[in-house]
Amino acid sequence: MNIIFMGTPDFAVPCLEALIAAGHEVSAVFAQPDRPKGRGHKLCPPPVKECAEKHGIPVLQPEKIKGNTEVFDFLRKTAPQLIVVVAYGKILPREILEIPDFGCINVHASVLPKYRGSAPIQWAVINGERVTGVTTMLLDEGMDTGDILLCEKCDIPDNMTGGELFDTLAPLGASLLIKTVEGIESGLVFPRKQDEKEATYAPMLKKEDAAVDFSKSAATIRNLIRGLNPWPVAYTFAGNMKIKIYSAKPAGETGKAPGTILDDKKFIVACKDGEAIELCEVQIAGSRRMSGEELLRGHPIPKGTVLKKEE
Repeated sequence: MNIIFMGTPDFAVPCLEALIAAGHEVSAVFAQPDRPKGRGHKLCPPPVKECAEKHGIPVLQPEKIKGNTEVFDFLRKTAPQLIVVVAYGKILPREILEIPDFGCINVHASVLPKYRGSAPIQWAVINGERVTGVTTMLLDEGMDTGDILLCEKCDIPDNMTGGELFDTLAPLGASLLIKTVEGIESGLVFPRKQDEKEATYAPMLKKEDAAVDFSKSAATIRNLIRGLNPWPVAYTFAGNMKIKIYSAKPAGETGKAPGTILDDKKFIVACKDGEAIELCEVQIAGSRRMSGEELLRGHPIPKGTVLKKEE
């Protein structure tokens, strides 16, 4: 099948690789433009572009899709039978959705209609979900609102981080994509409407979403820390020292106010309703990741100090 692939980050790479391995003709790849990264702000290509170039596939990186006559003319000329979109980062306008014979399909990292939006993996962990999955759907003009084609679920173990769930769902999505394309070709996959009453949303994460609020329960805080590891990483402040938190575990009970440091050796902090949580892996500016105990040895924070969401 002649396919145009649209995607940008690491999550999309296994899907592109799977289409190529299955023998489909990927005639072109669309990805977001190269962006500056790191302290030197060097322009870096997105992972999907690197993958496509490795396979000798032409790459297009338009700043915008909507109203772009060059993109529209290219797609009309290429006449793909199918457009596959995986974490591309742009919503396709109707005139492009109508070009392929079999439409445009998307691989989304949730069990739709739950967790529509740009950060479904992180929010599933943050919200303490025990099951998630991947869904393939026909694209329409909405945000993850198209008809569902196939879905596959997976468990979220209690200790799984957002990064680990990403690594689980990326290959699962690639496998489901191949099943979906085969089903479309054979006429054995049938779209079904999403139940709008079941829809939930996973909006783009903002900096303030990563600030730990110790007035919440230990379980809620731990889920936030898991979900934001490895990015954007939960954090708190001890005075003007920002502390990133990569992992934590429940640490019994206390009568102290939320946010209060309870020990000068183990990094244990009071939470809601007399609960406590131990910050197990942390990091401060200019330093490597380390245990909470290591941090307190090298940068003592007095017992009784109250951690804050801001400096």
